[in-house]
Amino acid sequence: MELLFSYGTLQQNNVQLANFGRTLSGTKDALQKYKIGNVKITDVKVIKESGKDIHPILRYTADPRDEVTGTVFEVTAKELAQADNYEVDDYKRISAALKSGKCCWIYAANDDS
Repeated sequence: MELLFSYGTLQQNNVQLANFGRTLSGTKDALQKYKIGNVKITDVKVIKESGKDIHPILRYTADPRDEVTGTVFEVTAKELAQADNYEVDDYKRISAALKSGKCCWIYAANDDS
């Protein structure tokens, strides 16, 4: 199983059902050295699934006082690939260490987009 940290729309049951065919259970955790920004979504499928055209996005700050709370989900490799398909090009998946010490995948701002 893979660990995936969600701070935004992947926490919504309707988004989970649309992408994974099931709702996920997880544990609360936090990610330090990041802040939440916003990104305008133009992908019609993603807007329909989330019900929103503005989504949160992680922005790295390097400041340990900055912290984003969210949920850590256990997902299969297939579900992780499905999450990759859901996230638009503004996001990139990278590994990160959470406040709890768990190492997981996060979707952060893709500075190349």
